[in-house]
Amino acid sequence: MTLIDFKKGNGLVPAIIQDHITLQVLMAGFMNEEAYDKTRKEGKVTFFSRTRQQLWTKGETSGNYLYVKEITIDCDNDTLLIKVNPAGPVCHTGSKSCFSEETAKGFIYELEQIINQRIEENIQDSYTNKLFRKGINKVAQKVGEEAVELVIEAKDDNAELFKNEAADLLYHFLILLRAKGFAFTEIEEILKSRHHK
Repeated sequence: MTLIDFKKGNGLVPAIIQDHITLQVLMAGFMNEEAYDKTRKEGKVTFFSRTRQQLWTKGETSGNYLYVKEITIDCDNDTLLIKVNPAGPVCHTGSKSCFSEETAKGFIYELEQIINQRIEENIQDSYTNKLFRKGINKVAQKVGEEAVELVIEAKDDNAELFKNEAADLLYHFLILLRAKGFAFTEIEEILKSRHHK
């Protein structure tokens, strides 16, 4: 087991908080050994406040807790990367990130999770769930239709229609992946493995 070097920073280590689905950096804080132990024990991120000189659990007043999914330690054993499931906006300003970075980057993983949830919970009025329940042939057919529509739009000059058809194709592709029992990251791994070829 790797030990965290709390001595190097006078008893504190930086803790970088990242959304475990989108990988967006949400905030940063500091932890002492007590805050780290409490975080691991309770599954909610607790920091050490340098100004108040006390522990504080993120979300204790707002209810927007940071539920821990994974904790990793850097190569020097003096910085933490904590992947979390945020219960709401992370920044006190109401923003998702304390770095004012409202971005769609990484949303595909959030969309994949929404698709999975609608299927797993068998939400009756959900288009996603209805299509999935029709079976693999219907899902595959829909992906084919969306691919053809994208090709048709690619030949024209309407950028908005092209982008919307591309979004439709990607959305239906995610449903097809789910129907086949695969995750989007598995496709990314294949693309990454091809990068060096």
